[in-house]
Amino acid sequence: MSMTANNSAPQSLADGLKALRAKWGWIVALGVVFMIAGVVALGSVVAATASAVMIIGIMMIMGGVAEFIAAFGVKEWGKFLLWMLLGALYVAAGVIAIMHPIHTATILTLMLGVALVFGGVLRLFLAFQMKEGSSWGWVALSGVITLLLGGMIIAQWPASGIFVLGIFLGIDLIFIGAGWITMGLALKKRA
Repeated sequence: MSMTANNSAPQSLADGLKALRAKWGWIVALGVVFMIAGVVALGSVVAATASAVMIIGIMMIMGGVAEFIAAFGVKEWGKFLLWMLLGALYVAAGVIAIMHPIHTATILTLMLGVALVFGGVLRLFLAFQMKEGSSWGWVALSGVITLLLGGMIIAQWPASGIFVLGIFLGIDLIFIGAGWITMGLALKKRA
């Protein structure tokens, strides 16, 4: 039985780039949409924070359902109950996140602040372990900035829980949009 090639699929990387070049305008438009969404998120950081937590809650519920489904593939009774328990915990955490997004955001923001402080300390430690001719200064600067950002989040906690995730989401959307716009314009130049 022979398999036939899909004629609509690109046959090489060059063919794929040619197909993308023809769609450069759509790629730029996607970037603009992401940038607008980022600006809107920065304009209403509390709503953006709540939206981000809602998405996390939905993903947790989906993960819990997947754990339930996986439990039925387990043959041993004890492991079945553990999988079911894991699924129930994921679903419960997802429901709590959806029902109480600001409280959940407060907890997630504290965890983020602690992780940033810890990451900053580790980067500083790594920087001072690097050899002299390397880029240890950039690693140290990155560590200081990460440490300060985490410290600022923790110092303003629990109030920072209302807006930090929304700010991060808005900034992320703007950078994603800028990346898509840059790629689309680069494809236009190559067309």
